[in-house]
Amino acid sequence: MTRVMVTGANGRMGRQVVQAVGDAPDMEVVAQADPEIIPDGVTLFTSVEEALAATKPDVAVDFTIPAVAFETVGACLRAGVHCVVGTTGMTDGQMADLTDLAQSGDANLVVAANFAVGAVLMMRFAELAAPFFDTAEIIELHHDQKVDAPSGTAVTTAQRMAAASADWAADPTQHEVYPGARGGVGPAGIHVHAVRMRGMVAHQEVILGAQGQSLTIRQDSYDRASFMPGVVLACKRVGEFRGLTLGLDALLGV
Repeated sequence: MTRVMVTGANGRMGRQVVQAVGDAPDMEVVAQADPEIIPDGVTLFTSVEEALAATKPDVAVDFTIPAVAFETVGACLRAGVHCVVGTTGMTDGQMADLTDLAQSGDANLVVAANFAVGAVLMMRFAELAAPFFDTAEIIELHHDQKVDAPSGTAVTTAQRMAAASADWAADPTQHEVYPGARGGVGPAGIHVHAVRMRGMVAHQEVILGAQGQSLTIRQDSYDRASFMPGVVLACKRVGEFRGLTLGLDALLGV
């Protein structure tokens, strides 16, 4: 039985994680941080260190904010607890520190910008398609409570596409009637557009174009339940992958 601690359990994603882990036959939630609802048998602790000492989890799952995630994940790794992290926005320095902890200690770390299997495949397909097209743009659409832009998924997609091909046509735009209308410029000049709108959850479209043709790759998450199979999979397999693993690709074998 895998013992799991969930931090950020008061958020929408955190509550979903608590339910998904609780429903898994070979997993159990042994601690939560800042929950609105505490399930029977789960104790609320005032600090991560206290929770780790009292419950001895095998895995910690974090969906919080960058500053909180950095401190929490660091404490867990130092305690020898594997970590599955869905929090995006940590600095390069913070990620380097956590990577060092994962590589030098006894606990592993999985960090994913998106836990939906469809999103993982969408990023992989975009990466494979990149060398065969001259232009590309990314449009990500999220609910109106998301405070960062662009999303971690969009940033990761742009990075992977840029690594696959740096040969992109120049942007022909010479004048923007509304400044910023062409979106943000990511690596290799790939433009990224962020939409924040009520009624949406998490969606992304990658449009690639070449002479006489275009290719659109789109993934839609209509419910946060779409992320849960990936979270549960990561909890089960994080112990198999030494050090830092970015994304679910390795866990899925793609």
